[in-house]
Formats: sequence, structure tokens, C-alpha cells
Amino acid sequence: MSGGNAMSGASAMTVVYEYAVIRVVPCVVRGELINAGVIVYSQPRGYLCARVELDEVRLRAIDDGVDVEGVRKALAAYERACSEDSGPLRGESPGSRFRWLTAPRSTVVQTGPVHAGLTADPAAELERLLDRFVRRAASAR
Repeated sequence: MSGGNAMSGASAMTVVYEYAVIRVVPCVVRGELINAGVIVYSQPRGYLCARVELDEVRLRAIDDGVDVEGVRKALAAYERACSEDSGPLRGESPGSRFRWLTAPRSTVVQTGPVHAGLTADPAAELERLLDRFVRRAASAR
């Protein structure tokens, strides 16, 4: 295998992807929140993945009585639901799972609005979005 980018011209083409930020809203009435993950879906690539990184210090700064273990379990459910192998959405198409995961809800863990973009690599885009919306706040301290 030679060095450099081994992608063919066809695979390096940009495709549409959609994403939503996964956020934690410990007190829905107050509306304060922290970003805790991102979910990315690309229909042309058959890609669906959620990654979460909970900053407990920031979460407790908003609500020191928050059930951190419950929040962790709810966040893990997003990651599990993206897997074809497990979870209550097993057997559903990636698009159907993405729509279910991003449906509006008034719960402690919820997604923000869905946005779209173009990318050649949905997995790399997921990392970029995590850096921009989730890790950025942690590194700014």
C-alpha cells in the first residue's frame, strides 16, 4: 500500500450529511444546558454514529443535584441506538434511527435542531463537530 490518501476519486466525493448536537438540560424549566455529544447521519454513505463526552464539572455547575449516572445512561443510549446490532431500534434503517433520535423532546437529554452539510468523510466530520461543539467548551477553561 502506498502512502498518502488511498481514496479513489469516487469515494472522495463530498456527500450530504446531517447532524445534531446532543445536549443535557438538567432542569428543563430553566433551559440551561451543556453540549455532550453529536450524532451524524449520511444517507449516501450509510453512516450513522453518535459520540458523547460528558463534562461532569460543567454539568454539576448548572445543577449540583443532577443524576449524573442517569444522564450517562441516557447518553449511552444514543450511541447504542446507532448500532445495527443492539438496542430498541435494531432492524430499523439508519435514517429511521436518526429521525427517531433527533425528534424533539422535553427530557434531560435531547438533541438540538438538525443541520446539514457536505463532507467526504462523515467519521472525520463527527470528530470536527465534537471539537467545535463539545470539546471546545472544555478546552476553553
